[in-house]
Amino acid sequence: MNIFSLYSGNTTKLQRLPSFTAPLLVLLAALALRVSGFGWVEDFQCKVFDYYQRLEPRPYEEVPVRVIDLDDETLSRLGQWPWPRTLVAKLVTRLSDLGVSAVVFDIVFAEPDRTSPGTVVKFWPAGPESEALKSRARTLPDHEKVLAKAFRSANVVVGFTVVPEANDKVPAAKLHFAYSGDSPLSYVPDYPGAVVNLPILEEAAAGNGSFSFMAERDGVVRRAPLMIRRGNVLLPSLALEALRVAQGANSVMVKAVGASGETSYGEHTGIVAVKVGQFVIPTDPFGRIWVHFAPREPRRTIPAWKVFEKDASSAGLEGAIAFVGTSAMGLMDLRVTPTDPVAPGVEVHANIVEQIMLGHSLQRPDWASGAELLFLLVLGLALIFLLPRLGAAPCLIFSLGAIGAAVAFSWHAYARLEMMLDPVFPSLTVLAVYTVSTLVSYLRTESEKKHIRGAFGQYLPPVLVEQLASHPEKLRLGGEMRNITIHFCDIRGFTTISEQCDPIGLTRLINRFLTPMTEIVMKHKGCIDKYIGDCIMAFWNAPLDDPDHAANSCRAALEMHARLSELNKAWEAEALAEGRKYLPIKIGTGLNTGDAVVGNLGSDQRFGYSVLGDDVNLASRLEGQSKYYGVKIVVGDPTREKAPGFAFLELDLIRVKGKLQPVRIFTLLGDKAFKESPAFTELSAAHDAMLGAYRKQQWDTVPESDWDGVYVATSK
Repeated sequence: MNIFSLYSGNTTKLQRLPSFTAPLLVLLAALALRVSGFGWVEDFQCKVFDYYQRLEPRPYEEVPVRVIDLDDETLSRLGQWPWPRTLVAKLVTRLSDLGVSAVVFDIVFAEPDRTSPGTVVKFWPAGPESEALKSRARTLPDHEKVLAKAFRSANVVVGFTVVPEANDKVPAAKLHFAYSGDSPLSYVPDYPGAVVNLPILEEAAAGNGSFSFMAERDGVVRRAPLMIRRGNVLLPSLALEALRVAQGANSVMVKAVGASGETSYGEHTGIVAVKVGQFVIPTDPFGRIWVHFAPREPRRTIPAWKVFEKDASSAGLEGAIAFVGTSAMGLMDLRVTPTDPVAPGVEVHANIVEQIMLGHSLQRPDWASGAELLFLLVLGLALIFLLPRLGAAPCLIFSLGAIGAAVAFSWHAYARLEMMLDPVFPSLTVLAVYTVSTLVSYLRTESEKKHIRGAFGQYLPPVLVEQLASHPEKLRLGGEMRNITIHFCDIRGFTTISEQCDPIGLTRLINRFLTPMTEIVMKHKGCIDKYIGDCIMAFWNAPLDDPDHAANSCRAALEMHARLSELNKAWEAEALAEGRKYLPIKIGTGLNTGDAVVGNLGSDQRFGYSVLGDDVNLASRLEGQSKYYGVKIVVGDPTREKAPGFAFLELDLIRVKGKLQPVRIFTLLGDKAFKESPAFTELSAAHDAMLGAYRKQQWDTVPESDWDGVYVATSK
């Protein structure tokens, strides 16, 4: 059995399973979850949008909207709630006198006033003394009639609330709804019951609207309906009715899908917008709007007791819509909003009208879900495709970049375009796909590495084993053409040295030489090809890419010679201590850069990772010439050109054995610091002058007539 069959015949189940299976299942599960309609998915998105509103709430801009607050101080000054309807009437009259465009009650007057004369006398004791008082009291005006009269003299909008329990109460409709496209009745939520105002007050009011909020599952008020219905009766919200009455409009137009210019794009149908007076309000398919909350603002809120003060005219009430409501803790009209855990309900109505007047239309477009799903799908598939090809680190950068871009775009859409796009669920899905895909890839890689190390550890060098463990697809005979730098170094006079040592001592000496030299080669990204006795053959830029391979080979050669000098000193001291003759070790080095075939070379039974080519042979020849030129390192011209930061001196133009074309050779003396030193500058100038004279034949002895300036090497 050869090593190929050893490898291919023992793949694991994990290796046979396609790498994209697990991450694709995660992606499909996320898509299914996203379109499933599970409430918690929408809850999660809403939390993201809440966070956006907390980070950057709608900036308060003064518009003619005021809150007349029945706060704790007002109740302390004017009496606890419920007030006598006569006091409420005084408040309405006072507000009308101050020029408000509409008085809007976030309050329902569902029961008669117990302090009304006709009602209170029922609780008086019987007797002749009290009968006269009862008769007189019965002639006094009923408090509901007083309040109704005040309503008729002002633009008043009263409020009602809807309840889930069925009853026979149907709020009075004060306006006409017109619509284009589909009927809105099929999209607006129906409520079987209501708590309404007393008929006398409802009839006297100019408008009647629902102040009910449909809080989300977590109790937070984020969206507000502009309409509800009671059976087949369409009714406005308190905010919508306030806008209508303040503008003196008689009707509200509802635009739904099917109207001119409106398309559903196959996913959402329903209401598109509501027009009241001059305001066009975009809605979701159910006639709701997202409330874009502004922070609490003192300029918006006026304690009710201050309305009766002489300076109330300076509070900006003229022409304003005045919402009457309460922030008193005891009256329990407090709501949880994205920006405030204890917001008075009346503040929510005021925020709705403000954003409509300002043209702020916080929306979740009908294409948002499709865009988020498309982002999730495209990025998930891209990761599944790219991870096996690019690896974990680049794909992590890609994923984080895409997620960052999505978050940035989502924030830009909210802050500048008033659109709510969820970047978090798609981003979490992408991270889940990345994590699962990376985990699967890691498990597969570790499985392959373990198998390859076990199968080939006894056959191939460790460097190649690790490369094959990282890239099993390279496990094949053959090679590729690459530009590499080849290094040969050999011990000078090795025969003489070996004669002075027994086999054990010689082996120990060679190992002590080869070990530090090998460490230096590997330190500078080189690959040891083989040891040929006392010779080291190495190369750079294979199997791993090394764009700086020529310079790295030069650094390694210089460091090897410097390290050998230190070793010689240590070996000399050992020889002196042991009383034996010391023979210093000297090496010659040849470096050359060029194209060569790199790969698994050999047979089906056994192969090795090596290099072949003319430039490889030249490197070996250059190493042999170092002893004739009396230098430590001989370098080919291509290596010098690719490593310009080192100190080189030209040696000669030489025709090495086995080659017809002459090559220019150099010696390597030092690194950049040495190259820039004054000593090398002086040496280089003198050497260039000598070499020029040499090539011009400026010497006393006339050369042979056929000399062409090329030295012909007669040995390797």
